[in-house]
Amino acid sequence: MEAVTGLLLVALAGLGTGTVAWPMKKIKDVHFEQYLFVFMFTAIIVYPWLVVLIALPDPGAVVKQVGLQQLALSNTLSVCWGIANVLYLVCVVKIGAALTGAVLSAAGLCVGVTIPMILKGSGLFNHAADIFSLAGIVIIVGLMAVIIGIVFVSKAGFGREKVLKQNNDRPGSGSGNFLQGLLLVILAGFLSSGLSLAFVYGQGPVIEAAKAQGASDLTANITVWAFCALGGGLINVGYAVYLMAKHRSWKKLFERKDELLYGSIIGLQFITAVILLGRGMLLLGALGASIGFAIQQSLQVIGNQLVGFWGGEWKGVYGQPRKNMYIAIVVILLAVVILAYSNTL
Repeated sequence: MEAVTGLLLVALAGLGTGTVAWPMKKIKDVHFEQYLFVFMFTAIIVYPWLVVLIALPDPGAVVKQVGLQQLALSNTLSVCWGIANVLYLVCVVKIGAALTGAVLSAAGLCVGVTIPMILKGSGLFNHAADIFSLAGIVIIVGLMAVIIGIVFVSKAGFGREKVLKQNNDRPGSGSGNFLQGLLLVILAGFLSSGLSLAFVYGQGPVIEAAKAQGASDLTANITVWAFCALGGGLINVGYAVYLMAKHRSWKKLFERKDELLYGSIIGLQFITAVILLGRGMLLLGALGASIGFAIQQSLQVIGNQLVGFWGGEWKGVYGQPRKNMYIAIVVILLAVVILAYSNTL
């Protein structure tokens, strides 16, 4: 029953993170740096640390018990994710939410799924099966299926791009701009698994330290993200601060109520999805780091497509590009079934 609950949680986490770009379709002429500041400040700093400060009698004791070296490792990994997140937001504007999410997920999957089976994580994940075990091989098969699905997503994205250019629906977005966005999102993909890995390699000692103060499972989970994802959050907040200083646009931070509202809502949506991911991975057992991340990323790709369709990226695009997208969704769902099966071995 725990495994089923874990599968459900990581699936919900994927849909949650995959649809965080929806406000970009709602807000007209979005102020990028102001929106990014509100989004990341609330998601990674305000919400999780509010829980920690209220629920834990002595947050500083967590640092003493876990140690600076362990926290530095986790935060270095989360910094990689922080850089990837900035690149992701840039690439959504350049090549659209659907293709950005697809390419980013493919590259991130290769790192985030295999590394925990090679270099064992902390706590429960230290007992993960090896990559060449039966379970590990089935996970790799599921991973390959996801990547095949993402190839079809990419083909659909390129086909959509061609059709939109022919219809002049994307004036001014030349191939150089599109190629630049594609290269950036590949780099972002390799870095994007840093958030999951920060949890994988930090959760064991942090959860132990939090529970030593009487924390519940949920509070302990949130504590991991508060301490281990802080570096990545600060990268994003710092980048937003840099842009506002560069453009001298501080006053715009409070000019747009819609940006403040949507940024705060998406901040809550994002950290909620991340918390579900962490809890789901733990419920999936020793291989939860690899299986949970793979399923979360698979459903994230589908979430990206929902945003793309809802946001009008596919308006007027039919024929082979749409067929490729539908094939991709079917293949990705099949991959999720394979990954779920691997957890029974």
